[in-house]
Amino acid sequence: MRFPARSGLLCTYNVDVPDLLSDAELAAAIDAGNAPEAEAELFRRMAPRIRLYGLRHLRDEQAANDLVQHVILTALETLRAGRLHDHAKLASFVLGTCRMTVLDLRRNAQRKERLLAQHGPPLIPPTPSPTPHVDRERLTRCVQTLRERERSVIVLSFYDEKSGSDVASFLGVSEANVRVIRHRAIHQLRGCMGVAA
Repeated sequence: MRFPARSGLLCTYNVDVPDLLSDAELAAAIDAGNAPEAEAELFRRMAPRIRLYGLRHLRDEQAANDLVQHVILTALETLRAGRLHDHAKLASFVLGTCRMTVLDLRRNAQRKERLLAQHGPPLIPPTPSPTPHVDRERLTRCVQTLRERERSVIVLSFYDEKSGSDVASFLGVSEANVRVIRHRAIHQLRGCMGVAA
């Protein structure tokens, strides 16, 4: 791969050492197209600077990492499209993109805060509804008072969590019959537990 040399003459650099290039030469190589080594070098060279800028201005490690990705992608897209006319200004372009991105993030955060203050009170987490107290011993006695078929339907439906069709095939009755037996058994259990229907 051929990269422009610092002297202005064309020479061939080993693609494994693109770090010998200046920022302007690196930008020119990416602008020329199909330069994955140069793009990797751009990331290696610029990412620490962008991350440092993000940490200083955003004061959040994850936000700084997000800034690195956003700015590098913007720089690569700009260079690939040939929109950076002065390659010597690559570092200035990257810094300017950092500044504009951070300003946008701050504006969006402020807009969000204003909208929340204006249109919505802080969200109050829902309080869980109290779980009703169940006298398990009494319930056990009530279940034992059921007839065998009703007890089987209740145990299979609510303890074993079987579907109506499974209970029906197990007992050798229709699914509609299972629903009727279950309904009657629940009604009887409510009466035994002293719970209003």
